[in-house]
Amino acid sequence: MKTKLAMLTLAALAAANAQADNEVAPVKADSVMMVSQSQTKTKKLKAVSADDDYQKLRFGGYGEMVAAFKDYGINRFRGSSTGNKKDHRNTIAIPRFVFALDYKFSPRWTLGTEIEFESGGVGTAYELENSENGEYETEVEKGGEVALEQFHITYKAFDWLHVRAGHLILPIGLTNEHHEPINFFGTTRPEGETTLIPSTWHENGLELFGSFGQGYANFDYQAIVSAGLNACGFDRNNWVQGGKQGIFEEDNFTSPAYTLRLNYNGVPGLRVGASFYYCANTTANSDKLVEYSFRAPLRIYTVDAQYKNSVVTARANFMWGSLTNSDRVSSVNTKLSNQSPYTRVVPVAHKAVSYGAEVGLNLAGIFRGANVPAIYPFARYDYYNPQKQCEGLYIEDHRCEVSKWTAGVNWYALPNLVIKADYSTRQIGTSKMFGKGKYNSENEFSIGVAYVGWFTKR
Repeated sequence: MKTKLAMLTLAALAAANAQADNEVAPVKADSVMMVSQSQTKTKKLKAVSADDDYQKLRFGGYGEMVAAFKDYGINRFRGSSTGNKKDHRNTIAIPRFVFALDYKFSPRWTLGTEIEFESGGVGTAYELENSENGEYETEVEKGGEVALEQFHITYKAFDWLHVRAGHLILPIGLTNEHHEPINFFGTTRPEGETTLIPSTWHENGLELFGSFGQGYANFDYQAIVSAGLNACGFDRNNWVQGGKQGIFEEDNFTSPAYTLRLNYNGVPGLRVGASFYYCANTTANSDKLVEYSFRAPLRIYTVDAQYKNSVVTARANFMWGSLTNSDRVSSVNTKLSNQSPYTRVVPVAHKAVSYGAEVGLNLAGIFRGANVPAIYPFARYDYYNPQKQCEGLYIEDHRCEVSKWTAGVNWYALPNLVIKADYSTRQIGTSKMFGKGKYNSENEFSIGVAYVGWFTKR
């Protein structure tokens, strides 16, 4: 009943929007759009895209809201034979709310910033407990996170060479490079990449980037030296995702990470990219070096592509990773202190893999002149396995292997405002695209609203 009501509401809103707006332009996959809030300020505020310039300052951001109706419980590992019990539960959240501010000191020097509030941010209180002899106490009152996602200074030397220093986004995989919510279908980010590696992945470091070539030989690149991952955070369920630093005031930089990315843009509408991440010794970035007496190099390889025209939008991505001495990492991590902020769930796998693809069709592009709004029916497939191969005496846990289908619709009520609805099913313990896995499946229906845009520029 809830599913039918939500779908009817979405259909009614789409119909109302079609009557109000004769045509809504489809959103470009790599663009960030802004619509003026007041017609009286058109001299100062105007619609802009990510390719437009600004003289001194621009301010904007993005945000998401999601409600999900699920037929499974919170613990996939409950029950030795079938996994998750069929506990019906519903959730509602604001996964992220981001403010962005860019400022030009000069045509060559630019400041870029983003601050992110996840799940509504954190809540703490400083209280005087009179019932406990007037003791001062600090209490955590709500979960969530406030994180500095980007803070960097950029110097433009040439079109082919920019230098950037500060807190940077690592462009590893398709989702990290295009993480804004209008740049993927569905209510949540693609699950494969975001399960195995941090998302959004931001680290302190130094970056060189730029573009070169023209016509059919058009490329852009990024080369980054940054803080590496911390082996303390590696685990069974999310592979190296939990190794992202930032828990403490300073990041360990004993073993830096090196990231390279190259994109090909020579065909209109097509973008093909590849990235490589290497950290020579993740154990050197651990909290307490005495716990690890060995090296654990990490390598991550990704390839992705996306194509967009007025009718179809298609994306695909592949990621492969290898962690040397993962069995020895597992032996140490399972013995970490109970007071540590890490899961201590092992084994950590030697190899992990994920891949996925999605395609959406723009009804406004198909039925031109028929007063159809910008609605994209879509389908997506994800496969990921953080337990692809273990080392030593450890055995892979197949409950971590997931094959997931998602189908739904994205309605762009405005070029930078999207209303989403989708249904997804996870098959646990199988690499088959179709067919039931060894364990109970997980199904959910979700609805959401997201926006991204520059609100003002000067």
